[in-house]
Amino acid sequence: MSDSDLAFLSIAALGRLYRKRKVSPVEVTQFLLSRVERLNPKLNAYITVTGDLAIAAARKAESELFRKSSHDRGLLHGVPISFKDNIFTRDVRTTAGSKVLRDFIPLHDAPVAARLKESGAVLLGKTNMHEFAYGVSNNNPHYGPVRNPWNLERISGGSSGGSAAAVAAGLCYASIGTDTGGSIRVPAALCGIVGFKPGVGRVSAQDVIPLSRTLDFVGPLARSVSDAALLLDPIFARGEGENALLAHPRTKRRFRLGMPKDLFFHPIAEDVRRVFDEAVRVVQERSAFVRELSIPMLAETEDAGNQIAWPEATHVHQLSGWFPNFSADYGQDVRSRLEAGTRVSATAYLNALEVRGKFIRLLHAAMAEAKVDALVIPTTPISAPLIGEEKTLIGSQEHSTRALLLRNNRPANLAGVPAISIPCGFTADRLPVGLQLISGVTDDLLLLQIAAALEREFVGFVAPPATS
Repeated sequence: MSDSDLAFLSIAALGRLYRKRKVSPVEVTQFLLSRVERLNPKLNAYITVTGDLAIAAARKAESELFRKSSHDRGLLHGVPISFKDNIFTRDVRTTAGSKVLRDFIPLHDAPVAARLKESGAVLLGKTNMHEFAYGVSNNNPHYGPVRNPWNLERISGGSSGGSAAAVAAGLCYASIGTDTGGSIRVPAALCGIVGFKPGVGRVSAQDVIPLSRTLDFVGPLARSVSDAALLLDPIFARGEGENALLAHPRTKRRFRLGMPKDLFFHPIAEDVRRVFDEAVRVVQERSAFVRELSIPMLAETEDAGNQIAWPEATHVHQLSGWFPNFSADYGQDVRSRLEAGTRVSATAYLNALEVRGKFIRLLHAAMAEAKVDALVIPTTPISAPLIGEEKTLIGSQEHSTRALLLRNNRPANLAGVPAISIPCGFTADRLPVGLQLISGVTDDLLLLQIAAALEREFVGFVAPPATS
C-alpha cells in the first residue's frame, strides 16, 4: 500500500485493516503526524498538533484492539481525527482562532469531544478557523490563512476551513466543525469533501465556543457520506425507533427532490452552474425525480439571519468579558461585526425571530405540498475565491464574495433543518463544486440516505494536488 493509499483510506477500510492486523493505530497515527509535519506548513490547516497525546491514545487503542480479549469500541477505534479549535478539549489549547484565547486550556472536554474519545477516536490536533467562527474565508489575522489543497492561492472556505483542508489533504480521516451560516458546508464544497450540518437538537453544542446560540450547529467533515455518518454516529441524538446512521440497506426507490429557483441561482458563476446542471441531469437519469418549486420568504432569510447572529454574537463576547475590553486583539472584520451587533435593536431582533418561525413553517409546508424528500441546490454559487478577494465578478457585475458564499447556506441554519454538501464535479480550473441537499427538520437519516445514493452517481472524493 502506498502512502497516498493509506492517507486516503475510508474509515471502514482502515478499521478492517486494524482488525486484520495489517496496520496498527500507532503506525497510522505516526504516519499522519509525519504528513502533518510535512504538509501543514504550506496548508496551515492546524493551529495545534497534539502529537504526544495522539500517540498515547493510539497506543491505548492498539492495546485494546490487539490483545486476546479485545475491547473493540467500534469503527472509530484508533482512527485519527481532528477538531475545529472552538471545541473544548481537556488540557489542549483551544483558541477559537483568536488572539484573545491564545492561551486558553479547558479543564474538561465538550460532550462532543468526550463521546468521540470514548468511541476510541485519536485526536491529532485542533484545526485553524476563521476568528471566533465569525467569517467565511478562514483568512485568519492571528494564525494565518488556511490554503485550499486544490490551489494554494485560494481560500479553503470558513469558518471550518482548517478541518476541510486537513480532511481533503489526508492530514486526518475526518473532522468535527461548526456551522452557523454554512461554516461546515462552504469549506466542504470548496475543498471537494462532504460536510453535514445536522438538524436542531441532534448534536450538542455545549462547551463549543458560540457564535450565535440560535443558529450554531456542530457536525462532521469527511471524504464520503459513509465516513461522515460514522463520525456523526457517537454524537447524534436519535429519536425513538431511529436506527444507527446509514445502517439501513440501499434502496432502489427514486427520491423526490425539489429545486427552488427563488434565491439560490441568482447570480451564479457559469462554470459552477454547468457542473451543477450536469450533476442534476445524472441524478434525474438514475436516482431521483427533480422538480422545480417555490419556497416563500427565502429573500428575507439573509437579513433575518444577520439580525439574529449579530446581537447574539456580541452578547456572547460581552458576557465573556472579551468585548469591548480586548477590542484591539480582534481582527478588523470580526471587530466590525461585533460593533454592528451593538446597533441591533431589541425590536429588530425579536422581529427576526418571528421571521424565522414563519419561514420554518412555510418551508415545511412547501416541501410537503410538493411531495419532495429534500431540496437540491448548489452549495455555493462560486468556486474557491483567491485569498483576500473581497469582490467576485459574475458576468459584468461585482458581488460581495462573503455574501455569495453564505447565501445558499444560511436558510438551513435559520430553519434548523439538516443540510449536507457533497462534491459533484470540477470547474474548468479544476476547482471543486458542491451539491447541497436540505431536508425537513427531523429527516437527518433520510438526508444521509439520499446523499449516499447521489454520491454513488458522481466521481466522489479526489485527492487534491497539494497532498504529495
